[in-house]
Amino acid sequence: MHYIPHTDDERREMLARIGVERIEDLFQAIPEKFRFPRLDLPEAVTEMEVMWELGALADANADVNHHACFLGAGAYNHYIPSLVDHIIRRGEFFTAYTPYQPEVSQGTLQAIFEFQSMMSALTGMEISTASHYDGATAFAEAVLMSMAITQRHKVLISRAIHPHYRRVLRTYTQFHPNIEIAEGDLSTLTASMDLNTACVCIQNPNFFGQFEQVAGLADRIHAAGALFVVVTNPISLGLFKPPAEYGADVVTGEGQPLGIPLSFGGPYLGFFCTRREFMRRIPGRIVGETVDREGRRGYVLTLKTREQDIRREKATSNICTNQGLMALAACVYMSVMGKPGLRQVANLCYQKAHYAADQIGKLDGWRVWTDQPFFNEFVVTCPAPVKEITDYLLDEHDIIGGYDLGQDYPELQDHMLLCCTETNTREEIDALVEALAELT
Repeated sequence: MHYIPHTDDERREMLARIGVERIEDLFQAIPEKFRFPRLDLPEAVTEMEVMWELGALADANADVNHHACFLGAGAYNHYIPSLVDHIIRRGEFFTAYTPYQPEVSQGTLQAIFEFQSMMSALTGMEISTASHYDGATAFAEAVLMSMAITQRHKVLISRAIHPHYRRVLRTYTQFHPNIEIAEGDLSTLTASMDLNTACVCIQNPNFFGQFEQVAGLADRIHAAGALFVVVTNPISLGLFKPPAEYGADVVTGEGQPLGIPLSFGGPYLGFFCTRREFMRRIPGRIVGETVDREGRRGYVLTLKTREQDIRREKATSNICTNQGLMALAACVYMSVMGKPGLRQVANLCYQKAHYAADQIGKLDGWRVWTDQPFFNEFVVTCPAPVKEITDYLLDEHDIIGGYDLGQDYPELQDHMLLCCTETNTREEIDALVEALAELT
């Protein structure tokens, strides 16, 4: 098969048009000794040999298919029904491109519409966009939208929001004039609300896996004229109260738990849901359902607010093409699981995490945080540096341990965040507990 699209005559014609005789003449600006260096490449091998070598390199990774995994911290090892991958690999869907054109196919528009509908139902909010790069960018866009709506510049953020999300927000707003970002615990934040506060942001369950005390919180925030932004784990909503029921104005989060593999950190999916009154302020786009002149059901791009479609100064987001395929994966996952399936997954995560926490809490030298209720993650105070523990677990027991909280919270050295999902068997949890017992 010939992979070069141009003939010799065509290349000669192009070179003549730009006034050179040979392709090498295009590199005259590069010193001669650097022009065509001899590359120290290995001898060519067959495709089969390449696959063997790549397979051997891949096998060197500690992956979740061959190791028990208790690492969460924003990316979770959930079981993905085979139907999800089967659907998204169909030729009519399989692209990273997210279409924005109004004439995009009805099938794609319906998939986006269904995703929006399911996310709205899951969070209890009235509208949903589809979609964002990841949970961090969705959160940053929520803060920007809150500032635009309130015309205020003070942002209050719980330190229990994922540290990476807070860093992404700093990146988004580093050149934003007059913005004031304050981080602290929830009680401190609500006490510092004033007439310049645009929004108060929490994560629930928070980065430590714990549920925040949200009773009456929305009323206090709204009384100050601010908006209430909640970052959440979508799987937790299969079992616990959605943010809309405790007064959230904007709900964002990472959609990776909804049928998207870990994949070394991406591509992932950010979701963004809010109230109808903010519809024209949202980032991204909305697909709506309608009927044509003959009464047949159809789907249309109802709203799109990115800067490439409207005047830049009127844009509410810089979100443009993202991995729309991930939104489809989440849509298929939720449709396959249904309400009973999501509830079962959430319940399994909850029960297994609490079983693990109970067992670890009985070990001498280990202490589990139990001051707040938690979902599928919990904090453990360890008798040794976390890296030593996770290295031991991996090297001696083929267990991927928890997240070292000392990386982001200096006051939490020797604290590990452990996670359980429905994929962790009782045997795996017992093996983890026995391995930790060996370290005391």
